[in-house]
Amino acid sequence: MAPETAALSLAIAEGPDPRGRLPEHVAIIMDGNGRWAAKRGLPRLEGHRRGVEAVRRSVRTSIDLGIRYLTVYGFSTENWRRPADEVSDLLGLLKRFIRNDLAQLHANKVRISVIGDREALSHEIRDLLSEAEEVTRRNGGLTLVVAFNYGGRQEIVSAVRRLARMVQAGQLDPEAIDMAAISGALDTHGIPDPDLVIRTSGEMRVSNFLPWQTAYSEFVFLPDLWPDFDEGTFRKAVDQFGGRERRFGGRSVKAV
Repeated sequence: MAPETAALSLAIAEGPDPRGRLPEHVAIIMDGNGRWAAKRGLPRLEGHRRGVEAVRRSVRTSIDLGIRYLTVYGFSTENWRRPADEVSDLLGLLKRFIRNDLAQLHANKVRISVIGDREALSHEIRDLLSEAEEVTRRNGGLTLVVAFNYGGRQEIVSAVRRLARMVQAGQLDPEAIDMAAISGALDTHGIPDPDLVIRTSGEMRVSNFLPWQTAYSEFVFLPDLWPDFDEGTFRKAVDQFGGRERRFGGRSVKAV
């Protein structure tokens, strides 16, 4: 038996390594742009601009580390409640990010995937999102998942409706609906669940972000405001993940 085959057989026999060294999928709740700007007497827009720079740094770090999937919470369904001028600024930053960064992301083999409800977005933004996905869809490097106009509960509702329509059409037996079926009906179908979720700014909640997918994710809550999130901070969060024991509901390997 070849050494690599023996190693694979051993891994299958022993099961997954309970102490993950490197997350395959990191998801980030980017929080603190407004507070970062307020602390410096700057307009909120400047905080959001610096937040885009932090996204760029996170993409570069993910590529350097060999992370396969990076999901960023760009705009939630609840963000429409913000003042109209701030919403306009956020949408404008998204447009500029895609227009300015798409070529560089494509050159670095980044594949872009967008999750969330696009119906409430303008045709211009929808077209830009579709263009970004189409241009990069054959890339085999990092997958950058952008959660835009995304709400986790609404995603689950939409998935249940899709399955209900299939049942109604006689295409699906209700007894066949299981966790895999629901996962396959979500916006994130085909994307592995996040191993690590990072939230900045000191807040300790998930804010309707990937509630189904993060059932067994590891969480790291950081005091840093999002515009200050850099490579060193990212690596420290990944190091925390690597030192944890992931049991997925099972017993600790250290248990006697």
